[in-house]
Amino acid sequence: MKIYHVPSLQDNNSFLIVDESTKEGVVVDLIEPEKVLLTVDSHGINLKLVLTTHHHGEHVGGNEKIKQLVPGIRVYGGSIDNVKGCTDKVQNGDKVSLGVDINILSFHTPCHTKGHISYYMTGKEEEKPTFFTGDTLSYFKFLFVLLLLLLPFIAGYGKFFKGTAQEMYQSLCVTLSSLPRQTRVCCGHEVTWN
Repeated sequence: MKIYHVPSLQDNNSFLIVDESTKEGVVVDLIEPEKVLLTVDSHGINLKLVLTTHHHGEHVGGNEKIKQLVPGIRVYGGSIDNVKGCTDKVQNGDKVSLGVDINILSFHTPCHTKGHISYYMTGKEEEKPTFFTGDTLSYFKFLFVLLLLLLPFIAGYGKFFKGTAQEMYQSLCVTLSSLPRQTRVCCGHEVTWN
């Protein structure tokens, strides 16, 4: 399992994951299809799937266009969110495979949006699994840093977009922390240093 990081917009991330045995690829949160297709073309990858974490424009922005550029591509998104360009709806526990070695498990991780989905990917036995958290982890990082910076001045932090603190606790402290320790974590926006 090879992972290519594709920076998008000013502070967002798309990730291109490739099954090295078959050269089949999947992209998580396709924002700027042209950037991803440059990587696809330069490495001879056969792009098969798009996994969308949630319905916000800076995560679904490339879904419709990629369907025009890559006929037959499958676009996955959460069954609760109204994901633009979605061809296949997933919910907690749904499984998808890619190539010979990549298995994808979807996790419902609400709070940023009600229907937010994170994706857990495994490859060959000796490879580290990877968890793609979209914005569930990104905005938590931002709120955590903000809280540390402002703690001397205030006794709280900003509100969640569509969920509750209890849902965020469940998504991060129960779901994410239940994954194997060697799991790599890839998140959406990098907002902590902008």
